[in-house]
Amino acid sequence: MPKAIWNDEVIAESDDTVVLEGNYYFPRASVRADVLIPSDTHTVCPWKGKASYYSLRAEGQTAADAAWYYPDPKPDASAVRDRVAFRKDVTVEI
Repeated sequence: MPKAIWNDEVIAESDDTVVLEGNYYFPRASVRADVLIPSDTHTVCPWKGKASYYSLRAEGQTAADAAWYYPDPKPDASAVRDRVAFRKDVTVEI
């Protein structure tokens, strides 16, 4: 089962991930809420739409904008709705 690991802690785990452009998108419900901090950062992908971000915080460490999600993805990217992906410094083990 895929697991997202940051600072030696499992922060997400699910057997229902979507892989898109090499990133694992975990169901939002499978991500530990206690490590997510909403961010004001947004970016736009031409085919997925507007991304929103979370920073991660655990054990006194913070990783700014280390996770992103598409709250209202474009139709071609609807598979990532309600899912969270992580920057490369968050390890995903399969």
